Amino acid sequence: MVLQKKDFIEILFTGKTKEGEIFDSNIKEDLKKASLDSEPKPLIFCLGEGMFLNSVDEFLIGKELGDYSINLLPENAFGKRNSALVQVFPARVFKEHKVNPVPGTMFSFDGKLAKIISVSGGRIMVDFNNPLAGKEVNYKIKVIRKVENSDEKVKALNEFLFRRNIEFEWKDNTLLLKVEKDLVKFVELFKEKYKDVLGVNMEVHELSNTDSQKREEKK
Repeated sequence: MVLQKKDFIEILFTGKTKEGEIFDSNIKEDLKKASLDSEPKPLIFCLGEGMFLNSVDEFLIGKELGDYSINLLPENAFGKRNSALVQVFPARVFKEHKVNPVPGTMFSFDGKLAKIISVSGGRIMVDFNNPLAGKEVNYKIKVIRKVENSDEKVKALNEFLFRRNIEFEWKDNTLLLKVEKDLVKFVELFKEKYKDVLGVNMEVHELSNTDSQKREEKK
């Protein structure tokens, strides 16, 4: 079975730097080794749709089910380091954001992940490069299966786009997503994405009071 673009696949994986530091995984033993706080569960994603690292996507297209080791140079992984992304800020900026500037601390600065490099008087040096920028990495990947079930595909795409579990149902060949009132217009923006990836029409419905109550009971 040769994997093709737009195939949904289920994988187990571990990503390491060239030095052997685990930075991402969905395997229980590796998560424990790296002290990563993630749930160890198989990952389902669509090939060629930006749901995983592009270089890994490209590597897997044309392959079969099985185990692979993929070595990536920085430019094919998380990019080269950019000196322009290392910037100096006055201490008052951190006070405004209620951040204690301690060297080594990671924080979100106006929606961008950053790391404090040094603190000198009223000047704070901050690095906005991806923590893995400039590093060679390796992915160990086991492609378990090609996913054929439509519901599994929808759940995977929902999780990728919205980072949450969204209720849905099928009406003929139309996918109906049920969301809270304040999310309806936002989710509607992705209709073409669902059409392109899943080949189905998508409609967004507001959750009824009964649906909302059931969701709360499940929680």
